[in-house]
Amino acid sequence: FRGVVRDGDGGRGVSRLDYEAHPDATAVIRRCVAGVAAETGLRVAAVHRYGTLGIGDVALVASAAAGHRREAFEACSLLVERIKAEVPIWKRQHFDDGVSEWVGL
Repeated sequence: FRGVVRDGDGGRGVSRLDYEAHPDATAVIRRCVAGVAAETGLRVAAVHRYGTLGIGDVALVASAAAGHRREAFEACSLLVERIKAEVPIWKRQHFDDGVSEWVGL
């Protein structure tokens, strides 16, 4: 899975995203990866970028190795949802009209 910066949200044009990460973010991602690997028995991995990202840039990559694609897709979905819920990374959207807002705070 590749999470790519989109050019719009809620009908508004987006020009860029700023991601800020807590110092523990990497450790929390590692725990998420280890947890999903233990639960599914699959090899999984994930990386989340931070800083300023432009439209089309990749923000998150999650992968899973499995004998069948359904297992891999389900593990990736579980991993992405867990990362989004647990990892202390915050996103600020910058809109085309010059307004910006923090998402999910």
